[in-house]
Amino acid sequence: MKKKTNKEALKTAEIVESLRAVTKEKSIGMEMVLETLRDALATAAKKFLGTPVFVEAKVDREKGTIEVYTRQTVVEVVEDPERQISLADAREIEDDIEVGEELEQSLDIALFGRMAVQTAKQVIVQRVREAEREKVFTDYSERVGEIVTGKVQQVERGNILIDLERTEALLPYREQIRKEHYTQGQNIRACVIDVRNNIKGPQVIVSRTCPEFLARLFENEVPEIFDKTVKIVKVVRDPGRRSKIAVTTTDNRVDPVGACVGMRGNRVQNIVRELSNERIDIINWTDELSLLVRRVFAPAEVKRVMPVGEHKMVVVIAEDGLAMAIGHEGQNIRLASKMLGREIDVFGDEEFSNLSEEQRAEVLSETPPKKEAEQAVDASNTAESVDDDDTEQTEVVVEVDKKASEEEESIQGEIINKAVETLSETAEDSVAAIESTVS
Repeated sequence: MKKKTNKEALKTAEIVESLRAVTKEKSIGMEMVLETLRDALATAAKKFLGTPVFVEAKVDREKGTIEVYTRQTVVEVVEDPERQISLADAREIEDDIEVGEELEQSLDIALFGRMAVQTAKQVIVQRVREAEREKVFTDYSERVGEIVTGKVQQVERGNILIDLERTEALLPYREQIRKEHYTQGQNIRACVIDVRNNIKGPQVIVSRTCPEFLARLFENEVPEIFDKTVKIVKVVRDPGRRSKIAVTTTDNRVDPVGACVGMRGNRVQNIVRELSNERIDIINWTDELSLLVRRVFAPAEVKRVMPVGEHKMVVVIAEDGLAMAIGHEGQNIRLASKMLGREIDVFGDEEFSNLSEEQRAEVLSETPPKKEAEQAVDASNTAESVDDDDTEQTEVVVEVDKKASEEEESIQGEIINKAVETLSETAEDSVAAIESTVS
């Protein structure tokens, strides 16, 4: 192999030092940046030469040198102009070169021209940006379920953009606590629930209403949860209003509820303030269903717990604690049902004792008997939609057996009308209740 004698490596210690700074600032590997630089210089050199020729670039980060050169094999007949050169052309450059040897010609980066160097710079910037986006996507994908802190950058159409320094996070309206209001520059904490790789770059989706956010707040506030001495079993929430969290422990000497509450309630109060005074019920978890139900409804006194199959239970509450057990607009029952994973029917002890045997049998049956109208009409709630205020509405669909005779259809028509009227009134009452809750 012979090289052109007048060949000097370009001293570029400043460039290499700048590359080190870029890798440190962007948290990107030096090897990737050097590879990008080599590719960019080779691309710029090809544009400068204007002919198809194989170009290589070497970067020595220790010495701080960059070398760009062409390399071609000398042949009698050229078949690949990019990697081969004829003997006659090669000897015009180097007199004593022979067939089979490689001819290297050093290129002066200063001669590439302003546009060529600009192209190299753009390639490096683009590659670094892509690598940075990929790293951000990977990093935050691994942080799903964790809490991040940032500043409110923009509030637009109810959605909030949060500056996380390395990227932006989106807090959608549906993931916000309704009573909270945010201003630009305000610090905010939220839980990462999703990371999407869009054309513009990774988009981090965060939430302040998900159960994981409450669990992570307790993990940050309670050392016993962080070190696994106390374990969070389940969390259910009505964001901004009320939540229930069930905890247990692997150490009999530790009171899991007391650990979460803290001295004079300081631990739980810090979390309550973070969640805009959301009321938090902390429950000592147990696998004994009857005892767990009593703890879930405390301080209301539970008189009887009657499981009905695997998905339902009937709970009898002392009359003086019935309103407390039900909660405002049934809120406590809904949360208790989610916590226990069962549908719950609650009765006052006097009300239950006054039920007839037939009524009790119906209440305690896993599948209640069909009424006269239900024998002819299969009415079911089939659609749930969420409006701008995240309220739920029920669409009632009634299906009629088309194979019934004309006589049966006439009778069924009257039954259907009565059933639809009843269902419509129920739907209107439900919507009215939802609207009053939102207002």
